[in-house]
Amino acid sequence: MLLQGGGALGSYQAGVYQALAEANLHPDWVAGISIGAINSALIAGNHPDRRVERLREFWETVSAPPFEMPYIAAFPGCDEYSRTVVNQLSSWGSVLGGAPGFFQPRVPPPYLYPNGAPEALSFYDAAPLRATLEHLVDFALINAGAMRFSVGAVNVRTGNFVYFDSTTHQICPQHVMASGALPPGFPPTEIEGEHYWDGGLVSNTPLDWVLESRPSRDTLAFQIDLWNARGELPRNLIEADTRQKEIRYSSRTRRATDQFKEKQLLHRAIYRLLSELPEELRQLQEADMLAVEADPKVYNVIQLIYHARHYEGNSKDYEFSRRTMEEHWKSGYNDAVRTLRHPEVLQRPKGLDGVFTFDLAVDGRD
Repeated sequence: MLLQGGGALGSYQAGVYQALAEANLHPDWVAGISIGAINSALIAGNHPDRRVERLREFWETVSAPPFEMPYIAAFPGCDEYSRTVVNQLSSWGSVLGGAPGFFQPRVPPPYLYPNGAPEALSFYDAAPLRATLEHLVDFALINAGAMRFSVGAVNVRTGNFVYFDSTTHQICPQHVMASGALPPGFPPTEIEGEHYWDGGLVSNTPLDWVLESRPSRDTLAFQIDLWNARGELPRNLIEADTRQKEIRYSSRTRRATDQFKEKQLLHRAIYRLLSELPEELRQLQEADMLAVEADPKVYNVIQLIYHARHYEGNSKDYEFSRRTMEEHWKSGYNDAVRTLRHPEVLQRPKGLDGVFTFDLAVDGRD
């Protein structure tokens, strides 16, 4: 299960997971970036019968309003303009008051701290997130290795993208927080003397990390994206800002999987040719070099993408209202249910490249 970053949109991924769990599809590897890293930790750090419950507890906690705004709750919100107003007001509630159990405004603000002070690097304090993770996630369970866990972050000093993986690291709350430390909102997270920012600054999806991992395995991958690479021409400045965010953070999974298909066609061709080589040719050094690239495995990449409504606007990734959270969750759940109605999603690919891709928005039929 591959979880993209996208802030408040992340409850869509929780809805998808609920549908997969109800279908008895339990991942043996979760990998995430930013909010996807948090959702990944909630899944990997709990036993199957508690995962949806823990996801629900997290999202209900962070979507509780930091302060009451009764006029928003009473607002009818029946048309696009009304919902736009409601969502913008709600997002300003998050900007001014933070999100409970997630982040809180830094007081005094960062401008009043001296250069070099940790507090000078961000508008918000992410300490509440650490307490929430320690409460909701069993890190001993993650490190026990029953489910592989990977989160991506960026080294602030070198600019290099790194993965903290349960097969190579002892995972703790800092690794999850590092993956979601998006500047200038959140401060960099220090791990073993190095500082890390949100992995979405370099790559907002762990797709390559999973598909390129070795040794290769037959793989059924659910790629859950929160930003849509495709969209309409903006009608105003707010929509233009929203569209550039979507383009910047989208995973372009279709392009990545097309490239992967081309490579797998070659890998499988090498495998078939090597199996037909005479014994004397198999002893050559060149045959050993080709054997490293041989890969007979098959891959199903199932993509689900959240499609935002116009009224959500450019603040949709930090609009943490309960109503919107529930909408995102329901959208993810319904998209996953519709996807699983297609039997080809769970069947072994039969093409020469051994890769099957499915996108509900493109390939789906209701």
